[in-house]
This record gives sequence, C-alpha cells and structure tokens, in this order.
Amino acid sequence: MSQYVLNEVVSQKDKREFIGFAKELYRNDPNWVQPLDSDIDSVFDPTKNALFADGEAIRWVVKDSQGKICGRIAAFYSRHQAEANEQPTGGCGFFESIDNQQVANMLFDASRDWLMQRGMQAMDGPINFGDRNFWWGLLVEGFSQPMYCQSYNPLYYKDLFEKYGFKNYFEQYDYLRELVPDKLNSSTYDRAKRIMETPGYEFTTLKLNQLDKFAEDFRQIYNKGWAKFNGVNPISSEHARKLITTLKPIIDPNVAYFAYYEGDPIGFFISIPDLNRLIVDFNGKFGLLNKLKMLWRLKKTRMSNRLWGLIFGIVPEHQGKGVESGLIYMIEQLTMTGKSKYKTLEISWIGDFNPVMMRMIETFVNAKKMRTHVTYRYLFDREKEFTRAPKLWRKRTPKPVTQE
Repeated sequence: MSQYVLNEVVSQKDKREFIGFAKELYRNDPNWVQPLDSDIDSVFDPTKNALFADGEAIRWVVKDSQGKICGRIAAFYSRHQAEANEQPTGGCGFFESIDNQQVANMLFDASRDWLMQRGMQAMDGPINFGDRNFWWGLLVEGFSQPMYCQSYNPLYYKDLFEKYGFKNYFEQYDYLRELVPDKLNSSTYDRAKRIMETPGYEFTTLKLNQLDKFAEDFRQIYNKGWAKFNGVNPISSEHARKLITTLKPIIDPNVAYFAYYEGDPIGFFISIPDLNRLIVDFNGKFGLLNKLKMLWRLKKTRMSNRLWGLIFGIVPEHQGKGVESGLIYMIEQLTMTGKSKYKTLEISWIGDFNPVMMRMIETFVNAKKMRTHVTYRYLFDREKEFTRAPKLWRKRTPKPVTQE
C-alpha cells in the first residue's frame, strides 16, 4: 500500500491547504515571494475566470500517511484553446512538490487521466489557467527573485517533469537591462530619431483620464499582433477595459507607451512597477490595511525600483520600420532626467519561437538574458512523434523587380 494518498481539493480547508503548502515548501528560500491568496483563488473562481465558459479546472493534493501535504497540482482546459493545437491540449499548473518522483508522478497521472477523460490528447505544464504572462513555465536557469505573479520553483522540479516524460515544447526568456543613460546602441538612436521625424508617426504615454481610449487601442494592437500565435485568443473590448482598469492603481503612466500612425494604434510598450518587493511581508493577505500599505510604498517610497516590461508589441504591417526603436527610446528618455526611481527593467516572456523579438531585445534594447523558463508538453500517445513549437518569422515585403 502506498504511503501517499491523492485528495481532490473541495472544501475551504482543502483550498487553504493547497495555498499554504507553498509557504511551507519555500520557508527557507529568500528569493521566493508568497503570491497573494486572492490572485490564486481568482484563477479557480468561475465568476472571475472567463475560461470556465468553455472549460473546467480541478485541484489535488498528495498527503503522506501522517496527513502532511507533500505535493499539489491543478489541471484545466478550455475547449477553444485546446483545439488551437495540433491535438486537443489541456494544461497542468500550480505544481509544487517535495523532491520525490513518486509524489510528482501521482500528481501528473491524476492530471493526465482527468484530461484524457475530457478528450484531451496532451497537456502543457506548468502553465496558468489564464493569461500567459502569469505563472507560466518552469524556471530552469536564473534563480533570482521573480517578478510579481511569475513562476519560481526549486531546481529539482526539472528532473521531476522530465523523468515523467514531459518534453521541452518551448522556452521563454526574461531579459534584464540597467536603466542608465546611453545604454542603447547608435543604430537604435538613429532609427528612433528617423521614425519620430517621419510624418504620420506619433509616440505618447498613457493618459489616466483616457483609460477607455487606451484600452481600445491596446485591444486593437494585441489582436493584430498576437492573433497568429498558437493558443492565443483575441481579446474583447470588455477584457481589455477590465485589464487596464485592474492595472490603474499600480500603473505609472510615465512608463506605458503607445505608438500611432495617422491616428491608428500600431504599437505599445507597457511596463509596471514590480510589486513583489512591496508585498514581500504580506504573507499572501491583501485586506484593506495591506492595500493601503502597498499603495503608500508604491507612491511614496523607492522600494519598487525595478520595472517589469509587461508587454511589448507592434502590429505586423509596421514591424521592422523603426517603431520598436521609438518605443524603446521613450524609456531611454526617462533615464536621461536622472529623477527616475527605477534602476532596472526586466522584460519577460520572450519565447524562443520568436527569434525576431529575441534579436530586437538583445540588439536594440541592449538587454541580457537573466532567466529561462520551459513550457513542457506531454503527449498522451507515447508513440506519437513530438515536435517543438514552430518558429514565428516576420514576413518580409518582397522587393520590387527592377526592369532592365
């Protein structure tokens, strides 16, 4: 008889234990910051997570013979997202475990079997049942303090996933750039100057008194720029408005940039102050007192001195024209004043399937890789050939043929 037992998370006590296990696991790790309980709870709340409209989620914990939790996991799927893959693909995430392959296998087996019963043929993990920029991928290199809602885990998780049979589907990189003047190369300055002087192009910061307008501009750019990504769905006006409204209390309009051409939105580079250094002593709680404390720290102190490059995108028809240099130059101007409290910029979620974006971040932003996360995929048919995520390449406009 196994010394471990798998239990579904059902009661409020189960849910508290699911969240509390991570605190116990990382008790002696100075890099880990406890996520807010409300952020995790909202992922599994059908009234707050729109993916429940065509999907499901379930959670389990594994306990030993003394009733002590040794591991946890969630499994989930959205029909629409699942069918955007070569085979219907669900996900598993919020995985935590002691260094024990048996415990990990029990959690992975439960996720696999549950997803198979719902018509899935593969599962990705560890991922989020929600937006890709939160809790996505397994950290395998660069074990420093993560940004807010970013994945962090022990090094041994890599073996737990790979020994079970998960394979590297794609990697995402976090980049770091010190925010000091004159760090951009001369070609970036030249491209920025040229695009800013080109008639029709305009660059501006977000205006807090025009949030509905910028939410709609964000939606248009996002849907044009990300619609071709596998598993990424277009967002609605309501979703965009909710996202921008949610960010309103913490957003610094001085570091949220938009680009336009003849009045049409064509690009954005949105950064927010990192919250992990503000909530490090909250123990996951976010009542009124902690909300006020976080806002005071954000507005009145320099505790949050690093920026998180939340999202960076340009619509396809304006890529390669210098718009990216113009957006990057906006943040360079901030450093030139000498008054900014921000010391570093971290740009996350640059996939290895997007070499154009990688090259842009490394060449134009002059940022260096600092972390690597892996999104793994496990095919239920173990005989099927595994293939990694396809590369994305920008389509170049053919040069006109010159007649002799």
